[in-house]
Amino acid sequence: MGKSRSFLSIAAPSGTVFLSSFCVMVLELVAARLIARHLGSSLYTWTAVIGVVLAGITIGNYLGGRAADRFNPRKTLAVVFVLASAACVLTVVLNNLIGQWLWLWRFGWRVLVFSHVSVVFLIPSTLLGMISPVVAKTALEKGLPTGRTVGDIYAWGAAGSIAGTFATGYYLIPAMGTTAIVWTVAAILLVLAVLYWARLRLLHVWAVIFVTLMTVGLAPVGWAEGAGVALALREKRDPKIIYEDESPYCYIAVKRVSESPDRRAFMQDKLMHSDIVMDNVLDLKYSYERIHAAATHLLSQGRDRLSVLVIGGGGYVFPRYVEQLWPGSRIDVVEIDPGVTEAAIQAFGLKRDAPINTFTMDARAYVHQLLEQRRSGKPETLYDFIYEDALSDYSIPYQLTTKEFNDGIAQILTDRGVYMIELIDIYDSGLFIGAFVNTLEQTFPFVYVVAENGPRAGRNTFVILAGRQEISVERLRSQELTKNLDLWILSDSEIEALKTRARGLVLTDDHAPVENLLAPVALKDAADLLVGRYRVQAEELLAQGRWEQSISRYRDIIDVDPASSMEAHNKIGMILTERGRFSQALQAFESSVQYSRMAGLTESLSNIHYNMAVVSERAGNKDEALRYFREAIRGYREDLAGNPDSAKIAARLGNALAAVGDFGEATTYFQRAVNLNPYDTKNHSLLAQVLAVQNRFDEAAASLSKAIAFMSRIGNDEAAAQLQRYLQSIEAGRSATQQ
Repeated sequence: MGKSRSFLSIAAPSGTVFLSSFCVMVLELVAARLIARHLGSSLYTWTAVIGVVLAGITIGNYLGGRAADRFNPRKTLAVVFVLASAACVLTVVLNNLIGQWLWLWRFGWRVLVFSHVSVVFLIPSTLLGMISPVVAKTALEKGLPTGRTVGDIYAWGAAGSIAGTFATGYYLIPAMGTTAIVWTVAAILLVLAVLYWARLRLLHVWAVIFVTLMTVGLAPVGWAEGAGVALALREKRDPKIIYEDESPYCYIAVKRVSESPDRRAFMQDKLMHSDIVMDNVLDLKYSYERIHAAATHLLSQGRDRLSVLVIGGGGYVFPRYVEQLWPGSRIDVVEIDPGVTEAAIQAFGLKRDAPINTFTMDARAYVHQLLEQRRSGKPETLYDFIYEDALSDYSIPYQLTTKEFNDGIAQILTDRGVYMIELIDIYDSGLFIGAFVNTLEQTFPFVYVVAENGPRAGRNTFVILAGRQEISVERLRSQELTKNLDLWILSDSEIEALKTRARGLVLTDDHAPVENLLAPVALKDAADLLVGRYRVQAEELLAQGRWEQSISRYRDIIDVDPASSMEAHNKIGMILTERGRFSQALQAFESSVQYSRMAGLTESLSNIHYNMAVVSERAGNKDEALRYFREAIRGYREDLAGNPDSAKIAARLGNALAAVGDFGEATTYFQRAVNLNPYDTKNHSLLAQVLAVQNRFDEAAASLSKAIAFMSRIGNDEAAAQLQRYLQSIEAGRSATQQ
């Protein structure tokens, strides 16, 4: 009887600490997922989450012990549970709002991450941390043995933490999604409050408010969604999202970028991993994919079939590219996240029965499995090409960067096989890429680095090629896929400089501080994200007619990130031009020119000269306008010589030539733009317009009729109707001229 009474006496306190500890761990795991959409998932975010939650529990233990001594423990628990329930709801609101607090971004990346996590999760962690000491006090007041009681309380609290960890990671997140989990935790805490003190008036008030807010926050009906967004209980839904899911590894979304052509983006957390035109998988959008493809074409000449391994599925764009151009090839994809593969099938064009073998496992384990098969005498699997596409700029699977992994990769490559790695870094810091190259050179005798040219101080996507045989990387420049890219093939001295900056570090399974090596990239990304938010605000302010505030926001961009000075000054100049403040506009454009020259961005310099010419013309300074137009023409000719397949540059050159009255040559370049990109309605209109100016109405009408037929054939009825209206105006102009 005594044992039974003892068990019943400790059962309620043990169950309470079990559930409260369960909720703490659920919130800790969910915290990292909630902020990942704003800040990504990295060592910094996890450090902040764990540190803040532990700090909250520590503060809560301190406060809870004192509250237990001063107040009725049972009533104290009810009040704390009510407040904790409300705090959970508050986390949803604060997480949705804090991403808009742009002033917070000015304090640096580490401070930003720590502040975001603290504002959102410190209060609920503190309140839940108060539970254990108060519960211990209630148990001890029942006269139970002190040591055993405290031990039981600690044990059940630890058990709750363990259960919360496994339940959240293995089941709750993929089954419910993060926001629904937070609401569920808030509901559990509310129920616990009821069990401890049902007569608490505050409890009744909060129960009514809670049910109302939960309905607004979760109900799948229009009025609730609108109210939820207004109250920050929901994120404002992006109408471009056509698919979303929360897998055990990340938040996944597919966005429709454009309707015609049907172009989509594949998002994982806050990062865009793939971009595709749905009916044209051969139209590779990313420079690193085109470098991969160009190298594959160059090094596989004479082979009809290939054996390739892609590490990291993403949107499965490149595996499908290989499938289409080398039918019958062996194409293996190692993708640890089944949610990524399913999203690619549901919304990114991957056929469920595609001849692509997907292995849902870690790439390190897959390579180990192949090596074990070889050692056991089974038929070995060798690849002509292995593409590493699992390294981002925030969440780096370090086990795929080490010498031990590279040694395994070398064993599953053919003698002439090539290992290609895509990674993100900043050349001027270059700690990660320097260490990565140095590590690869411990395994492969030939290592090369290729990228698209850009500012050395900005983040860039590098492609590293490694193999046992020498590769003529200079021949990549002549490949069709890279003709539009300003390829940067790093010299031996440039690679040596990277290795020196990394202090000769070799990444191993025992020591691979990849997040620390990428710290400069994370800091630059923080600035880029803030610049992006400022840019959106500036555009919105301009659309509202608040041009002075818009200019102020562009000046904020210059303060935050000098590398964006060129674009920001150019935008300021265009705004001032529209307001008729021509002298100030020219000053802004001059500032943009100075940065363009400093950064070596010659194509952008041509555009700025064109804008300056337009401003000078509107200001009535014809001679100065002519000088700037000629500068723009000279620059566009140089740009087009380096990038002959650019319809955009051809059209811009045509515009500049037309502006100085050279309509004949302008016609040539507008026609070239149409030939290069017949999908662009504007190019057809410009060609017809310059023909009409020369009274070549028949040619203009014939060109438009051909364009209308093309647009109708591809199903772009809106563009066809627009061109039809323009054709009618051309016909009217011809009739007026003949009269």
